Amino acid sequence: MAITLTETAAQRVEKFLANRGKGIGLRLGVKTTGCSGMAYTLEFVDDMQPEDTAFESHGVKVIVDPKSLVYIDGTELDFTKEGLNEGFKFNNPNVKDECGCGESFTI
Repeated sequence: MAITLTETAAQRVEKFLANRGKGIGLRLGVKTTGCSGMAYTLEFVDDMQPEDTAFESHGVKVIVDPKSLVYIDGTELDFTKEGLNEGFKFNNPNVKDECGCGESFTI
């Protein structure tokens, strides 16, 4: 499978990278935290690590470490605006349950 971005998410990442002035893509990962067990992490990437896997979607590189890939393989990253709120939304087919606040999930 793969990690993909919607066109809207890809445009937003490109804008962030342009404003930042450097970077080769976006790192998507998971960490142990929250009331459901795991939470997503996003950060800009300047250099890939040898063990990383890179996916390209709408011209944007999404880089994932091997430990995170197990939990997020098949995920689509979207960028949404709802009223005054805007942010990235994770459409992860592996998620079995999410906490009430939407910040963490279980596989």
